[in-house]
Amino acid sequence: MNAWLLISRSSEEEQATVMESNIEALEKRLWSAADQLRAGSEFASNEYFLPVMGLIFLRHAYSRYLAVKPEIEAGLPSRGGVTRPLTKEDFTSRGAIFLQPEAQFDHLASLPDGADRAKAIIAAMEAVEGDYAALAGVLPKNEYQQLENDVLGNILRIFNDPALQNAKGDVFGRIYEYFLTQFADQSAHDGGEFFTPPSIVQMIVNAIEPDHGSVLDPACGSGGMFVQSAHFIERMQQDPTKVATFYGQEKNATTIRLAKMNLAVHGLEGRIEPGITYYADAHELMGKADFVMANPPFNVDEVDAERIKKDPRLPFGLPGVNKSKKVSNGNYLWISYFYSYLSDTGRAGFVMSSQASSAGGEEAKVRQKLIETGHVDAMIAIRNNFFYTRAVSCELWMFDRAKTAEHADKVLMLDARQVFRKVTRKVFDFSPEQSQNLTAIFWLYRGQEERFRDLVAAYLDRAMAEALAGDAAMEPFLDALDGLIETLDEIAPDELTNARAVFQADWDTYVAATKSLGNEWVDGTPVIAELHEGHDDLEPLAETSRDLVKQVDQLFKLAEKAHHDTGGKRGKTSRVKALEKARIDVVDQLKLVRYFHRQAHWLLSRFPDARLVAVPGLVKLVNRAELAANDWSLTPGRYVGVALEEEDEDFDFEGVMRDIHIELAGLNEEAAALAAQIQANFAGLGL
Repeated sequence: MNAWLLISRSSEEEQATVMESNIEALEKRLWSAADQLRAGSEFASNEYFLPVMGLIFLRHAYSRYLAVKPEIEAGLPSRGGVTRPLTKEDFTSRGAIFLQPEAQFDHLASLPDGADRAKAIIAAMEAVEGDYAALAGVLPKNEYQQLENDVLGNILRIFNDPALQNAKGDVFGRIYEYFLTQFADQSAHDGGEFFTPPSIVQMIVNAIEPDHGSVLDPACGSGGMFVQSAHFIERMQQDPTKVATFYGQEKNATTIRLAKMNLAVHGLEGRIEPGITYYADAHELMGKADFVMANPPFNVDEVDAERIKKDPRLPFGLPGVNKSKKVSNGNYLWISYFYSYLSDTGRAGFVMSSQASSAGGEEAKVRQKLIETGHVDAMIAIRNNFFYTRAVSCELWMFDRAKTAEHADKVLMLDARQVFRKVTRKVFDFSPEQSQNLTAIFWLYRGQEERFRDLVAAYLDRAMAEALAGDAAMEPFLDALDGLIETLDEIAPDELTNARAVFQADWDTYVAATKSLGNEWVDGTPVIAELHEGHDDLEPLAETSRDLVKQVDQLFKLAEKAHHDTGGKRGKTSRVKALEKARIDVVDQLKLVRYFHRQAHWLLSRFPDARLVAVPGLVKLVNRAELAANDWSLTPGRYVGVALEEEDEDFDFEGVMRDIHIELAGLNEEAAALAAQIQANFAGLGL
């Protein structure tokens, strides 16, 4: 086999994988505790929302304070044996917030039950605002007076979880975003419109790559576009506070507070101003923005045409105006604004109603003029249920005012409606790998074949590494299985012992093949032919790993039945329980081999030469003549066609059952909420 790149997992990467799962579990546990507390009180979500987000902010600020304080203290100058006191500037330079003693979270968490917690929390918020002018009037204060003292005590205890005390990295930023997501799902504020799901934002960021200069969001909501842009810049090994400036405009005062807290909790600042973008241009960035990103309100129909008809931000004129002199649909106002804000080299990426890309009448005329500029770069169709408050499908629009000459009269059409992961019964998103795979199409479009090859190589690397890690994961399962069989003594059924022997032979063969292949892999820069070869070499291991999963599950079922038939019980400390845990761990490990191999297969099977080609049902590069022949439509599905139906060789029964379980859990939650509401209504009637 030709040499190609193998990147073995470091201990840090393994720890990161563990940490990711721990963070997800922690997010869910904290939310569950906080939401149960709300449900047990008389507070509505909108009353509980801002105080909770404020305490997450304060808890994160304290975590960052503790993380950098020892380093700062070690470097403080001293004179005459007296060390200089800590200052705000010491912490700001390290992306942290200086906290006065009364603003430190341990002070609040340790307050006795008789203390006035609302007063103490308000004093903490005022202390932070006193030190940081950008947060003046932003943090929640009076809202805490509306919550009972014992409720505040419970919330403080929830966010003083021991797992948070040693948290590292952007854990609190993650938790802040997770709570925003959950509150959006409850429409706790502004109908949930303040929040754009992270996977949508990530797709926009990946496509336009906002890595420098002015980043504008004229409908900024809770600031998610800025946060994801900052993460992108950090992945480029740069400091977002030094290379980018974030400008936002938002109509809702409470949402502005959320955005500023969101930025602060991630160590960022932004110039976010109040204003309705239809009538106000707070930052006067027309023709100056390096990047524009937004998720504006869809299909607004009450914009005063008389007030905006001379707006220079509408270079293509007004879309349709009705008899009441109102713009019939505000979608193309937003589209025009985004275009007009861009500098000569600027890029834009934004969410828009799927109706807009093929709208007729005056909107079609605006769209034609826009296409004729040559700056419409790409369109991505997203299936329904990606948003917490919008069940309809949407599309992502991309502008690029510095497109290469070869793409000047072309638009990349990408139909991603068949690419999704089911999160809950009502909400879908992109998995990290799905997002990367769609991004890889943009790399090919821009001639960045090496990035495509590196991604495929990384998937194959990961599949190989997971295969090599299988031996260590299998050992606890086999030990637990053999221990259980020993307890059965001579009455162990032949079916179980025979299956155990067959499995051992199959497993030994798999381990030997894995080690043999792993020993052949060396460092190098892969060319496409070597990637195909690596893919083909790994395929038998990937397929065998799937078969081994089935064997492990069968062994567990046989062992569980034998244990039960001989009078064994299934308690928390039983051998069966230990075997089940080991089974879950090894099955999860084995599945990773096939999973990452399938990601590489997805890319190589569609783009075998690492070149952009039309893929039915997925992607096509469309020229202007074809656009004109289709009424200047920018709807991807109109051009990419329908994918050929493929035989599903990878039907995931457990995945289907998991989806059914998710749906059932969602229905049960709704039923419980409805029952509680009915009970409350009866109680209110005195029945």
